[in-house]
Order: sequence, then C-alpha cells, then structure tokens
Amino acid sequence: MSEIFKDSEHFYSVLYPFFLKLRDDPKMGPAVFGSGLIVRFEYHDPEAEITIDCPNNEVIKGETDVKPVLTMTMKADVAHKFWLGKINLAMALVKRDIVSKGPMSAAMKLLPRIKGAYPMYNDYLVEIGMADARNA
Repeated sequence: MSEIFKDSEHFYSVLYPFFLKLRDDPKMGPAVFGSGLIVRFEYHDPEAEITIDCPNNEVIKGETDVKPVLTMTMKADVAHKFWLGKINLAMALVKRDIVSKGPMSAAMKLLPRIKGAYPMYNDYLVEIGMADARNA
C-alpha cells in the first residue's frame, strides 16, 4: 500500500499535472521533450501509467497504443521519492526499485535533463497542499 497516494485517481491527480507543468515550463519542457524519446512510466501500488511522447509534445494518462522507446516500471512511492531527488536512478536500477525496459543509454540520456525537475516537484507539492508528503 502506498504511503503517499490513496489510489490511482489520487496518483493521477498529482503526477499527471506535474508532468504537464514540466512540459510547459520554458526551461524543462525543451530539455525533456527535446530528447525526442517516448517514455512510458508504469506504476504499481496504486496502478497507473503515464507516457511521455516527446516527438508529439504529449503527456498521455492511462493506457495508449503509442509505442515507447523506454519503459520505466516502479512503485508509485518510488516515483514520488525520485521526483523529490531522494532516489539515485543508477542505484534504483541496480536494486531493481526501478526496472527499465529499452536502451539504458536512453534512460541515462534523460537524467541530466530532468535534474531541474526536483525542486519543481518540491514546490509543486506545496502548491497543491501536499507539503507534508515532501518528508516521505
């Protein structure tokens, strides 16, 4: 059971708008979406799926027929901690807290592009009334 998210609907209500915020940010949007990748994030506990379709500048909530180059699978709480900057991607991959399907080079290509998202997520949690979740 997730410590942060009550259910899939709650998860989507937090992470989906955050991904849209990243896309629309004048610095983060071009950095992330300029990668040209299609990345699917599959979450468990609760179940959810978000696909970042960089070539089409889309964030897709739920299942889609868009074929990812890279699929990252993790528990929802791991994703939360990752966006807070509390999880090292390389270590999480080694420990299998995050499972990557697709070229590892694609995953590593994204990492330097998303570092600016960590403080954004922290601030975003405050904006949406989830400041306490930053201590998870």
